[in-house]
Amino acid sequence: MAACAHLFLLLALGFPLQETLVGVSALGFNWGTITSHPVPPRVVVQMLKANNISKVKLFDANPAALSALAGSGIEVMVGIPNELLHTLASSSAAADAWVSTNLTSFMGKRGANIRYVAVGNEPFLSAYGVQFQNSTYPAMKNIYESLAKVGLGDQVKVTVPCNADVLLNTPPSKGQFRSDVKETMRQIAALLSQINAPLLVNIYPFLDLTLQTDFPEDFAFFDGTTHALVDGAVTYTNALDASLDMIIVALAGVGYPNVQVFVGEIGWPTDGAIYANVSTAQRFNQGLVKHILSKQGTPQRPGVQIEAYIFGLLDENQKSLLPGNFERHWGVFTFDGQAKYTLDFSGQGLDTNLVNADSVPYLPSRWCVANPKSNESDLVRGAQYACANADCTALAYGGSCSNVGMPDNASYAFNSYYQLNQQDDNTCSFNGLGVITFVDPSIGDCRFLIGVSRAVQTISCFSTSKEAVDVPIIGNFHLLPSELTVTR
Repeated sequence: MAACAHLFLLLALGFPLQETLVGVSALGFNWGTITSHPVPPRVVVQMLKANNISKVKLFDANPAALSALAGSGIEVMVGIPNELLHTLASSSAAADAWVSTNLTSFMGKRGANIRYVAVGNEPFLSAYGVQFQNSTYPAMKNIYESLAKVGLGDQVKVTVPCNADVLLNTPPSKGQFRSDVKETMRQIAALLSQINAPLLVNIYPFLDLTLQTDFPEDFAFFDGTTHALVDGAVTYTNALDASLDMIIVALAGVGYPNVQVFVGEIGWPTDGAIYANVSTAQRFNQGLVKHILSKQGTPQRPGVQIEAYIFGLLDENQKSLLPGNFERHWGVFTFDGQAKYTLDFSGQGLDTNLVNADSVPYLPSRWCVANPKSNESDLVRGAQYACANADCTALAYGGSCSNVGMPDNASYAFNSYYQLNQQDDNTCSFNGLGVITFVDPSIGDCRFLIGVSRAVQTISCFSTSKEAVDVPIIGNFHLLPSELTVTR
C-alpha cells in the first residue's frame, strides 16, 4: 500500500547534576528555530519544564538553546545540518573540532544532558539525489570516533534521521530500502547495531492524507478505521505502525533485525491547508500520545514502546513553504509559546491544559491595518508586497484567515510585515495604505500577531539552515518565485 510510506514519506567530563523531570520518557519534541520572532531560549526551557517535557531534538547545535538547557535535566538530541556532512566525512580533525565546540563545551557538571547526535537531516531524501549519499555514513563514523576519544562513545549515541522515502512502497511485511541507498543503509545499520544506537525515521500521516488523493482519512489517526491494511495475518489500523514495521522489516533485510527505530518527527499542523486545523491536530497528537503510552508496540515488535519526537514545539514562520503553506504551523504551541489545544500526557483521557510560555518579551500592543479610505486594488498590491517579505500563510485557502475578505486580508498582511520589522513606524506606511491601531484587529480564529522583541535577546536563536523562496497567497493573487528548493 503506497500510502504507508509517505512520498517525502559523561564519563570523562562528569555526569551533570540535573533536576528530575517526570515527563513521558518515550515522548519528546522537535525544537526548531526558523523564525523571525524567536522566544528567548531560557523562556522556552522554562515552558518545557512546566509541561514536564523531558526530551528535545534540535536541528543544529544552537548555542543559545544548549546554554539554556544546561542543568535542566532535559535529554537533548543535537542535529548536524546536511551542509556539514562532506567536511565531517572528509576529516576526523573536523569531527573532533565539531564535538569539542558543540558538545563537550556544553556538557559536564550542570551542563546540557546531550544524549544523541543526529548526523544530517533526511540526507537520503529523493529530491537531494546523491548529494549526501557518500558522506553521511563516513560523517557518522567520524563523529562516533570523536565521541569515543573524549570518553562519550557510550553516553552520546550517533544516529541519522531518514525520511520514509528511503523505503520502497510495499506492504510492511515486504519492506525494503530503495536500491540506490540499500548499501548505505546496511553500513549505517551495522554501525548502529555495534554501538546500540537507534535509527530515526520521520513519519507524516498528514502528508500522506494531503498529498495522496486515495489515502483513507481515518487511517492517519489512532481511533479506529474502516480502511484497515491487511498484510497477510496482520491487520494495521494506522499509518504509524505500518510505516514503522516497513522500516523494521527493511533493516532485517540488510541483516540487522534488532536495530532500534525511533520516530524522529511526527505531528500535525494547525493552519495553512484544509486538514490543518486545531481540532484535527489535537485529535492526531492526543491519539499519538495515547498510542505510545499503551506500550503495545507494533505487530513486528509487540510490547516494545514506540519512542517519538513530536514535530513541533513552536510554529516557525520562516520555514520553506514546500510542500505547502502548513509548513509554518506544525507547533503544538504558537510562535510565542501559547498552547493551541489541550494535550494529556498521562494517557488517561484528561482534558489537560498545557502551560504557556511565561515572561515573553512582546512588542507593544499595537498593530498595522489597512486605511479604510484606500481602494481595493491598491490594497491588493500593498498586501502582495507585504507578503513577499512576511508570513501570510494563514490567508491561504483553508487557513484560519482565508475567509476574512478585504480589507482585512490586507490588514493581516500589513501587520505581519509591521511586526516582522519590530513595529518600525515606517513599515506601516505602504504609501498611505496602512495605519497603526491600538485596538486588536483579530477576527475570530484569525489572530493578528504581536511580535517578540529582539532588543532584549543577546544571543541569536535563528537556525543557520538556508530557506527556500516562498509562495505567499492573498485571496486569488499568487506571487510565484523564480525557483524553488527543497529544505526543511
